[in-house]
Amino acid sequence: MSNLQIGLAISGALILIGLLVHGSWTSRKSVPRQAEPLLSSQELDALGAHPNSGVGAGMDASVSINFNDEFLAAQSAYGTLGVDSHNQGSISGVKSARPILMDALIDLLTLIETEFPVSGEAALQAFPQSRRVGTKIFAVEGLNAESGEWEPLHNGQRYSAFQSGVQLANRGGALNEIEFSEFVMKTQAFADHFNATPEFPDMIEVIARARELDHFATQHDAQLSFTLKTQDSAWSPGYVHQQAAHVGFIAGSVAGRMVIPSDIAGHPPLLSLIYDSRAALADDPSLAAINEISLLLDVTHVPRSQAPFPLMCQLAQQLAKEMDGTITDDNGQALDASSMQIINHDLEQLYTALEQRDLAAGSVQARRLFS
Repeated sequence: MSNLQIGLAISGALILIGLLVHGSWTSRKSVPRQAEPLLSSQELDALGAHPNSGVGAGMDASVSINFNDEFLAAQSAYGTLGVDSHNQGSISGVKSARPILMDALIDLLTLIETEFPVSGEAALQAFPQSRRVGTKIFAVEGLNAESGEWEPLHNGQRYSAFQSGVQLANRGGALNEIEFSEFVMKTQAFADHFNATPEFPDMIEVIARARELDHFATQHDAQLSFTLKTQDSAWSPGYVHQQAAHVGFIAGSVAGRMVIPSDIAGHPPLLSLIYDSRAALADDPSLAAINEISLLLDVTHVPRSQAPFPLMCQLAQQLAKEMDGTITDDNGQALDASSMQIINHDLEQLYTALEQRDLAAGSVQARRLFS
């Protein structure tokens, strides 16, 4: 064999080896990063050697890894597995035991005086079937004849007067003329059951007040999001869940959502982490690829005292480091520490403006207005 043939053979072998290595590398890169197994290989071997030691007995390492990833993905999707299920009340923002009362700060209130006290049963029977006026909630409260306090209507109570109300504005816009007219009709229909005459305010003044409140809300609403994008391999749902759990997130109530719950009972979560729900619900979560996740902060729903934005920045940076990702804004622009400081400065001014209007972030009134 000539030197030329030998050289060509060596070159061909090197090319073939290179192609095999590249193919193997490409194949590995195409597989999303997986969550770490719940148990190490040594622990699994020990469980296999002692069949009576627990639920993992007889399972090999590959079964454990697949179960781990699917279990974590299922937790993220449904929020009903494991110890996190006990926290679903605080996660989903379930109302506290005391019902929320209407407030003249953000509601249109109309007094309905009755000649005689009315039972709660009769009041509830007279309440309209629809509890909405356009996009706003319609409500009626009663003045408890014994306690002298306003409260939502209850059976077994007696009320000396009523007040109907509708929210002046929310994220759907300001109360308009059609909604005001619907409010008047619903209130009048309720009052007619007790031969009462409501005292309605002037529509023009109410609409002007609603528009002013809506303008303020529009100027001071803030929902921030950071996007964490993968730089290298994609992530599996189990991997995202596991990494997020390391920094304090727990499963949310819908697919592809995790949350940092509030310390205050009945309050919405401090932060949310969102990723593609289709990946969370995939038949084989270990093969579902996630290329980006979002951290969300609804500023007006979280008290300033809980410092949610600094926490958001800290967790975003920690996740980016652990998951080999980059942090960007909604426009895809990279966010560094100085950019986050500028945003934090603007948020402090927003918090102050809300407090000056008696609509402090996280308050009942602010959560209702910005909803």
